[in-house]
Amino acid sequence: MSALAAESRNGQGNGWEDLVRRWESMDWPEGCKVEIIEGIITVAPSPTVRHNATASKVQRRLYSVIPDDWAIFQTQSLAVPSRSGMFIPDLVVVPEDALTEAGVYIPAEASLLVAEVTSPSNANHDRITKAAAYARAGVPLYLLIDAYAPGGPTVTLYGEPKDDVYRVLGAAPFGGGIHLPAPFGLTLDTAEFPVS
Repeated sequence: MSALAAESRNGQGNGWEDLVRRWESMDWPEGCKVEIIEGIITVAPSPTVRHNATASKVQRRLYSVIPDDWAIFQTQSLAVPSRSGMFIPDLVVVPEDALTEAGVYIPAEASLLVAEVTSPSNANHDRITKAAAYARAGVPLYLLIDAYAPGGPTVTLYGEPKDDVYRVLGAAPFGGGIHLPAPFGLTLDTAEFPVS
């Protein structure tokens, strides 16, 4: 992962709007994932096939329980200006009526569930920075699929956001099940997740 410092904090630079304008207007390498993490534009290579296969399995299960007027995206940018973040989660579930504005991103608070699948280069951002930002935005559920967790591959579901903190609603090693509460009412079987 490489980064481009964008001075947007503590009165330096021109702020969030200019940072987003820079993020939108740059000619980034095709196929790369370009996010703003704590005010820094980061560029990561495309995810691996195993990474995408995991996201696809979760997406397939979610489609079996969501209403027709909800959408699931794998490349939707979510803005969290209060944390100087523009994230592209591996999956996001949003009601279609939240997609009324033109543009490349939506406010993270419009999300019903966000899922991140860790890679070696982004695991700490997914575990710490993004979790805090999604909680700050009030995203009700955050699913972290962490093949690189220190104690072994683990899936953790976070919920009940308050300020920058989530409560752990459940955790399971790969091979176990993780229950997503209402409005999903779904238990994901993590046995089918590929281990890196």
